Amino acid sequence: MFLYIVAASGVAMYLPAVVASLQRHHFSARMFFYCGTLVLFTCGLIALAKAGSERRTRTVDNLRGLFFAFTILPAILAIPYYEAIDSISFLDAYFEMVSSLTTTGASVLQNPEGIPDALHLWRGLVAWLGGFLMWVAASAVFAPMSLGGFEVTALGEPGQVSTGRGQMQRADPMKRWTRSMQVLMPIYVGLSGALAVMLMVLGETPIAAVMHAMATLSTSGITAVGGLAGGQAGIGGEIVIFLFLLFALSRATFSADTGNVRRDNLWHDPEIRLGFVIVVIVPTLLFVRHWGIAWQDDLLTDAQSAFKAAWGGMFTVLSFLTTTGFESAEWDVARNWSGLGTPGFVLMSLALVGGGVATTAGGVKLLRVYALYLQGLGEMERLVHPSVVIGGRRAGARRIRRRGAVIAWVYFMLFAMSLAAITVVLAALGSNFEEALILAISALTTTGPLTQIATETPIAIFELNSAEKLILCAAMVLGRLETLAIIALMSPDLWHK
Repeated sequence: MFLYIVAASGVAMYLPAVVASLQRHHFSARMFFYCGTLVLFTCGLIALAKAGSERRTRTVDNLRGLFFAFTILPAILAIPYYEAIDSISFLDAYFEMVSSLTTTGASVLQNPEGIPDALHLWRGLVAWLGGFLMWVAASAVFAPMSLGGFEVTALGEPGQVSTGRGQMQRADPMKRWTRSMQVLMPIYVGLSGALAVMLMVLGETPIAAVMHAMATLSTSGITAVGGLAGGQAGIGGEIVIFLFLLFALSRATFSADTGNVRRDNLWHDPEIRLGFVIVVIVPTLLFVRHWGIAWQDDLLTDAQSAFKAAWGGMFTVLSFLTTTGFESAEWDVARNWSGLGTPGFVLMSLALVGGGVATTAGGVKLLRVYALYLQGLGEMERLVHPSVVIGGRRAGARRIRRRGAVIAWVYFMLFAMSLAAITVVLAALGSNFEEALILAISALTTTGPLTQIATETPIAIFELNSAEKLILCAAMVLGRLETLAIIALMSPDLWHK
């Protein structure tokens, strides 16, 4: 599987080569063309050498290939990027590719406006492919192993193969991978293309429209024009992107392989319901705060400003809940309206919650939060009625396995421990506590724009030392694959199956 992924990355290098050639950046075009050709040639030689000697692929082999894809592949992807930009080190280029492939979207570039569009397109394309990789891996790798959020609903224990999952469980891992890719690729490409066309119709330039479409579907937040405020689509473009961000709230919006709800009744999906509750409550609190606390600051109170503040808050909340990190063009109005200078704590909390299970979003995930909510509600009922029998009466409760809350709590504690450890290491390497905490959260939740928005002064990632950048790379991989998958990868039992 890893060889196939590397070969696909080689093919992808030809697209920025074509764009750079059309824009007369011939040096960049040659770098991408030569590297793509070299990668395909090398993959062909390896494939010929391994032909006829393949053993049966195990599920753990695909998990291992996925781990290599997020750790080794970025070094290959960084070669044309490093060669085309002479102002960064190879470590910086590797950081950029890890950030893109994990759909984090953090950047070390000091002057992003000064590099060719082809290089921005390469970052966005890598992130888009990384998002598609997670879509396919969710059903082909994580679901059979009860990982990546499936442990909350699956019948087997985390990291172990369940024996009651039918034909999908018994199928060859590569067949599962191929089947999932054939089903999901038309959906992923179609949604991205539809969004790009809509943005161009609304006045966006072709490169910016494609970049924003890929960043939305992959929840990477990578842009070539400095965010949505620098685009030409205006509030119409934000409304369209808002609708497409809903695909990151639940996998049930584009696939039925989780078996959670009927496709024609998505409102009963607990992730959709919880996501809508958060998107409504948080902006409402920010909006109402204008009259509760900040009225004495002589803020704008006209209807137009009120609408802009409400929309800016709602869009930005959904964007950070799905770990995309797009900032609405009206976010400044929303902040001034509520009287909050830099509501970094709110944005970090949203990123920590995260989006839907088996989507491109990061964070703890809505389904795990919902499982903990059900458990807490049941414990409160037991305090009032000690003999009560808690069943699956609530909407969405049937999707949660009996010990789902326990496993969700285990993951939450592992996530908290990872966050604490990475924060301490970054602080020990030279960052102050606030910067270390924001960097750790942005890496583990794959929400890179937090480093530029959550503080009054944006964090200059290019000024970090090499050790800090490597720690952040490890944290981004850990946040993308999740702790339970890394633990499962080290389990000796899986390697004997």
